[in-house]
Amino acid sequence: MSIAKKLAEHLAKCQVSYDLIQHPRTYSSTRTAEAAHVTGDSLAKTVVLHDERGHLLAIVPSTHRVEIEALQRLLDRRLNLATEDEITTLFSDCALGAVPPVGAAYGLEVVLDDSLASESEICFEAGDHQNLVHMSGKDFAGLMTDARRGQFSHHV
Repeated sequence: MSIAKKLAEHLAKCQVSYDLIQHPRTYSSTRTAEAAHVTGDSLAKTVVLHDERGHLLAIVPSTHRVEIEALQRLLDRRLNLATEDEITTLFSDCALGAVPPVGAAYGLEVVLDDSLASESEICFEAGDHQNLVHMSGKDFAGLMTDARRGQFSHHV
């Protein structure tokens, strides 16, 4: 697959410079960071959530876990994890578990954890289990200009 079609189109539209890092097939963000030889703190992990208002993406470093209660307080919303069926429908051009954090490419709201703000380089799933998108932290921040920000994760 290499890179999801909607993601590639959005990155081209935004004129963002990036490269792809290929790695052996993995199924966890920790293993992906190891296989791609990137730090877990610079690998952005996407968690898909929903409530009665719709779906949203919570973005944290792969070394962190989302604190749902903290996120609910930040947003003043009662959130639940999206089901696999919902994720498959929302991200039809991506493999399950390889969701990119660029919500704008999919018409979804994004909430970005503050712990990613200091990273000079960011990597994230390209839409499959064998490729990561790699870009500067500055370019990633540019893609996240509409994202709500806050502290809602903890290091594992």
